[in-house]
Amino acid sequence: MHRVAALAHPPQSTFELSCAAEVFGVAHPGIPARYEFTVCAERPGPVATLAGYDMLVPDGLDALDRADTVVIPGWLPIGQPPSPQVVRALRRAHTRGARIVSICSGAFVLAYAGLLDGRRATTHWGQAEEFAARFPAVRLDPDVLYVDHGDVATSAGSGAGIDLCLHLVRHDHGARHAARIARSMVMPPHREGGQLQYAAPPRPADFDGTLAPLLEWAVTRIGDPDPVDLADLADHAGVSVRTLARRFTEQLGTSPGRWLLAQRIAAARELLEATDLPLETVARRAGLSSATNLRRRFVSALGTTPGAYRRAFRAATPR
Repeated sequence: MHRVAALAHPPQSTFELSCAAEVFGVAHPGIPARYEFTVCAERPGPVATLAGYDMLVPDGLDALDRADTVVIPGWLPIGQPPSPQVVRALRRAHTRGARIVSICSGAFVLAYAGLLDGRRATTHWGQAEEFAARFPAVRLDPDVLYVDHGDVATSAGSGAGIDLCLHLVRHDHGARHAARIARSMVMPPHREGGQLQYAAPPRPADFDGTLAPLLEWAVTRIGDPDPVDLADLADHAGVSVRTLARRFTEQLGTSPGRWLLAQRIAAARELLEATDLPLETVARRAGLSSATNLRRRFVSALGTTPGAYRRAFRAATPR
């Protein structure tokens, strides 16, 4: 049996812990058990949860010394480094060959322990900026659902923990076994695209400074028959294209062209979610000219196709 130990930390997210427990610890009817699952804590006993109740965790950090896979199912608050005892236990487990896995904010613990230095990793898109600032030695990829190096693996936001756990089962016991577990959980064995398709689209109100009126003006004209371009932005702002580009870089950290593309993709996302318009119409209304261009831009930005995105997020009663 492959031994999996999840390290609980107060206040523990019950969902993120359940992602690992459901895949590795629950007996699914008709599916052979291949894992032995346990939960441990730095201080055994009651562990507070985000759900308002305490869990009773009997095992301490010595459980990590017996585990083949160690799971960090989230870590809050993310600015609180793990204790030296936890860091030593994780490094000791990693050195002897255990697989170290994080779900969502659990990536912060792996980074604090130095297990991600010089390596690619991911975490929840909403925590990506703080993660990148705290751990510049880690190559953060905020788009993907998970990153697996074999000895260390990280996942994006909470639900992506299930994606990663099923991926690990596929690696350990094959696609058929993982698909059987996914089917029992009424889950897809594999999801399309990355996590940025779940991130909230940017809004002009998110930005401050002298560019705010220009951004508002541009967004209201995204779907015009003659789409706004860089020259239009510069003319409306009363500056040269070069000056406009400098202001965008200073205030938004991006170029005018990239910002415009992000707004067009955001407009297309809203149309795909809320209407049943054909892709050609969606593309024109979002200022992306054609369905072919819409698909290309969507795959590049979100890692999924417009059709797959619509199937995942379309409203129950589209307009």
